[in-house]
Amino acid sequence: RGLRDRYQLPPGTAAALESGTNAFFVADELSALELSPRVIDAAEVRARITRPLQKSDRRDAFELCDGLRRGIYRSEVWVPPPTVRRVRQLLSRRRHFVNLKTAQVNAVKRLLRETGRAPLSRRLQVASGWEKLLDALADQEALQSLVRCHQAVWVTAAEQVKHLETQLMDATAPWQPELDRLMTVPGVGRIVATTFLAVVFDARRFATAKRVASYTGLVPSTFQSGDQDRHGHITGRGSSELRSMLCEAAQHAQRISSPLNPYYARIKARRGYRMAIVAVAHRLCRMLYAMLRDGTAFDLAQAGVEEGQFQKVCVRH
Repeated sequence: RGLRDRYQLPPGTAAALESGTNAFFVADELSALELSPRVIDAAEVRARITRPLQKSDRRDAFELCDGLRRGIYRSEVWVPPPTVRRVRQLLSRRRHFVNLKTAQVNAVKRLLRETGRAPLSRRLQVASGWEKLLDALADQEALQSLVRCHQAVWVTAAEQVKHLETQLMDATAPWQPELDRLMTVPGVGRIVATTFLAVVFDARRFATAKRVASYTGLVPSTFQSGDQDRHGHITGRGSSELRSMLCEAAQHAQRISSPLNPYYARIKARRGYRMAIVAVAHRLCRMLYAMLRDGTAFDLAQAGVEEGQFQKVCVRH
């Protein structure tokens, strides 16, 4: 505010800042001052510094202003509205407590393997499975006490997950028509659809579906130089939470009844399981974008796969 008043900046003056943890907070404060915040990817700012081994805040500020004046920055970060940011926070916290639940299950399985009771570690994803496990360990008081500690954490985390899902239902109520359309895709549930909508939100930001797949990091890395043309692992850029959600939804393609099973099976036979899952996740990303852009539901005729009943045939030599 002091800089704005000192230099008498008119409303709408562009103000550039690097991406980071508090970038959206600073952008909100700049918008309240009637300025136009522009969040630039910090990696691109570092790449354009003239002397990268002599990094300073003054040099960063000069590069930001000079690049903004000349319009040379490409990796400009989209600042979502507060409603979208709220949904992103809820999804992130839900993911945290889901991982906490999984950690407790894995810890108990390790304890049971150490004591030769690995078969008792089934159905720990539900509360009744924990009770059956405690009943089976009635003759092992020391082990039972340790399992109760993990059960207490698991129960608390499960309660927080339900609480966050209730808040998600309320926060995404205005987007219910879009979520209903996205959930018509096989394997896509409410959490996957909400995550995709929270990350992409405005489909007009992307020119093509290929841009969305690149934005989510589900495209192979490329190195071309002269006659060389090499492709490696996926870039992994963008939202890691969206990538994990799409890969989880892609697991549905392993079922014979899934319309994407022929596409999955064909790639798995040539490239393996992991490559097939990533390929299905890539395809799901592009389909979800097209449905969000056009406002249409899932159409099997446009999925590019054979329609009908499929039967799995295994040939062993």
